[in-house]
Amino acid sequence: MDTATLVTFIVYLVGMLAIGIISYRLTSNLSDYVLGGRSLKPGVAALSAGASDMSSWLLLGLPGAAYASGLGSIWLAIGLTIGAYLNWKFVASRLRSYTEVANDSITVPDFFENRFKDGSRILRVISALVILIFFTFYTSSGLVGGAILFQESFEMSYNTALLIGAIVIISYTFLGGFLAVSWTDFIQGILMFLALVVAPIVAITELGGWGDTMDQVTAVNPEGLDLFAGASAIGVISLLAWGLGYFGQPHIITRFMALRSTKDVPKARLIGMSWMIVSVAGAVLVGLAGIAYFAADPLIANGVDNSEKVFILFTDVLFNPWVSGILLAAILSAIMSTIDSQLLVSSSALAEDFYKAILRKNASDQELVWVGRFGVILIAVIAVLLALGGNPANENASSILDLVSYAWAGFGSAFGPVIVLALFWKGMTRNGALAGMITGAVTVVVWPMLETELYEMVPGFILATLAIIIFSKVGPQPSEEIKAEFDSAVANDITK
Repeated sequence: MDTATLVTFIVYLVGMLAIGIISYRLTSNLSDYVLGGRSLKPGVAALSAGASDMSSWLLLGLPGAAYASGLGSIWLAIGLTIGAYLNWKFVASRLRSYTEVANDSITVPDFFENRFKDGSRILRVISALVILIFFTFYTSSGLVGGAILFQESFEMSYNTALLIGAIVIISYTFLGGFLAVSWTDFIQGILMFLALVVAPIVAITELGGWGDTMDQVTAVNPEGLDLFAGASAIGVISLLAWGLGYFGQPHIITRFMALRSTKDVPKARLIGMSWMIVSVAGAVLVGLAGIAYFAADPLIANGVDNSEKVFILFTDVLFNPWVSGILLAAILSAIMSTIDSQLLVSSSALAEDFYKAILRKNASDQELVWVGRFGVILIAVIAVLLALGGNPANENASSILDLVSYAWAGFGSAFGPVIVLALFWKGMTRNGALAGMITGAVTVVVWPMLETELYEMVPGFILATLAIIIFSKVGPQPSEEIKAEFDSAVANDITK
């Protein structure tokens, strides 16, 4: 373990804790803790949304996929980029407007209940349960990824690495809530961006420039630069369908709700999409450069697949220990920025959608903030126990990616159609929302049993949309109050 690398890493972790302490002093009520008092500036909202979205997939998964299969892996990145743009273009402003009009909703379940005037609380409870269940396992997979990074980089034991990462993330999320998460995500997003700009430039320069690098890639893998190599129609559709998931990811769309104003959306969209396009391109280039750079000692050999370590290996062989420490911190940033957001959304659901809505309707803001804080600890402890329960020797990137894929499809199918139609269709009803949510979630659970190549997001999203339309048409229609709120939300939406 190099001392310079370790020192750089420790400075980064201490900085994240310092942000949590500062944010603690700025958090006085539940809206502050859950949504930052709707005070996010465009740059913070954009990079926070991007960083919490991408996780370790951006620095480990995508470079590894590009290394393993060349440009044929880019369809997933294209689908996500298109989905992210559509989310910023159509959902961001309308959701920011509607959540304020609908009784100042501060969580996704809160919005569902207020949007449809659901006195039964069933929408709130079911959506909160979906959040808690999916995010607990999602968080656990992220903690495993962080532990493996510590383990590989600093020769720690798996359990020690797991606990160190968990303690840091829990601490700043516990203290500062949404502001701490957003500001740490902002810094983490910058780190990720710089890492994915610097690493491929240095690697390609070392290989003799762009032309020489691409020639070497083709020499090692003749299909490496073929966009359609090994691609089937269903496979391409499945990868592109990942983009549909954006509409239903609570840890991403809460950034839209937290913006200062709908007027900030265009600037935030420009920043966010620029960050994403450059970062995704850099990740693909890291993988392609890795094909050429490690040709003599391939990362996939003798039945062992180490392709997702390509970025980590580049940090070791291309940079001095100080820079290497910063780049490794960027990988941890990718992991932390997703986990902290998931913890916060889950604890918000616990405080606002269970404790306040069901147990203590008259709970004070200060009481709810502390319930949220202890919710962070509770959910994180369960996630850590799940991570400890696994056998690290058997953990691999595909099992983590499979879990993330499943959770992404779950949220995208259960919440995505509900969010989109709730924002843009005045005739949608409570029964339609409930039917869509249940149909989407059940489809995602059942579809893999059919053992088909088609990603469960595709049937889940389609069937949920159909369920919403059918049940909204046959049941009681929206009241005049609901229609008036819809019109008010549209009037305040700059994208209308």
